[in-house]
Amino acid sequence: MNFPKDFIWGTATSAYQIEGAYNRDGKGVSIWDTFCHTPGKINDNETGDIACDHYDKYEDDIKLMTELGISAYRFSISWTRIFPEGDDEIPNAKGLQFYDNLVNCCLKNGITPHITLFHWDLPQTLEDDGGWLSERTINAFVKYAELICEHFSDRVEYFSTINEPQIITRMGYSTGQHAPGLTLPDDTVLEILHSLAKAHAAAVRAMRKCAKRKIKIGFSSTGNLCYPSTGSKEDIEMAKKLTFSTNKEDFLFCHQIFCDAVILGKTCEYNRSWDDVEALNPPLDFLGLNIYNGHEVSSDGIVKHGIGFARTVTPEVLCWGPVFMYERYKLPIIITENGFSCNDHIFLDGKVHDADRIDYLTRYINELSKAIDAGTDVIGYFHWSFTDNFEWHSGYNERFGLVYIDYATGRRIPKDSFRWYSQLIRR
Repeated sequence: MNFPKDFIWGTATSAYQIEGAYNRDGKGVSIWDTFCHTPGKINDNETGDIACDHYDKYEDDIKLMTELGISAYRFSISWTRIFPEGDDEIPNAKGLQFYDNLVNCCLKNGITPHITLFHWDLPQTLEDDGGWLSERTINAFVKYAELICEHFSDRVEYFSTINEPQIITRMGYSTGQHAPGLTLPDDTVLEILHSLAKAHAAAVRAMRKCAKRKIKIGFSSTGNLCYPSTGSKEDIEMAKKLTFSTNKEDFLFCHQIFCDAVILGKTCEYNRSWDDVEALNPPLDFLGLNIYNGHEVSSDGIVKHGIGFARTVTPEVLCWGPVFMYERYKLPIIITENGFSCNDHIFLDGKVHDADRIDYLTRYINELSKAIDAGTDVIGYFHWSFTDNFEWHSGYNERFGLVYIDYATGRRIPKDSFRWYSQLIRR
């Protein structure tokens, strides 16, 4: 593996998935609070009410991050901890204090904080007043982004506006698997995606103006990615073509439906009605990519594999995905999420042995090294996730962490992959 000396090695989390303390210290209600408290929405009716109790245990967690040796920690801020109703006149002091403590603790331990503003937990008050179809929500997001930037930019350099706008719309407003659990017509869902693009663009402009120093702004995208079966020109061209082709049955799960608009100022097949697209693309400093798996492609199209193919383990996608995205968007790339859910448990020796995850990471990170060797400007990698956590509609049924959480006791147990990743970073 070959990585630059200044490469960013980190781990990632999000507020609702780890913090807990869902109704403490003035925090308001988010759509995920409401959704999880609605019977039948989440596996085993589980909630993020306590989650990993990171709200109380953040110092212990950062101590573990220091042992891990990461240089950066990507986390999101809970909008309703700052503005309980979404757009209150005065921010919640206790909410700001928590994130002040978190940021300061990171810096004290030599860890660079990367802040994500919106990782899906929209204030319920705004959703009740029209959600992302309302100008109030767009304006509220800009106000929130401005406040966070002004407050933290003296200590924080990296900010992401929105995590996975494709999944927000696809699973929250189209299939209804995620909060707020709506199944709206396609044209309405596209209006919501348009609002997210407008909120992102306006927030970027506002943050540039209020920042206390030069900051770096981006967002995290996800969607279909393909990789070629061989190194032939024909296979590579077909993989690139299918990466940026839209699937009518799942048209929201593609990078270009959002990235083309906010980076290139262009529309694609499904958002041609966005007549303001040229105003949606203020300059960005990086593009975050959340990559887990992809599709193998030959010159004839997608390769169909037989029974038993490991569909969640396609390491070549972490080479070709960044290669294709960098060619198209010309922005430095940060892998803001990549990881593997395993059937982790505590063995008789009291440890958590996750050889599958180590094998997965070895394969994927090796492929990422190849992308860099090919000239792709990849500047960082964040493993998803630091700890096991609340995995949205799956509840606690999935474990992605480098650190095992015993939810009954709150005990943290570093897994074998924790030690492997630590050795990789040091090496």
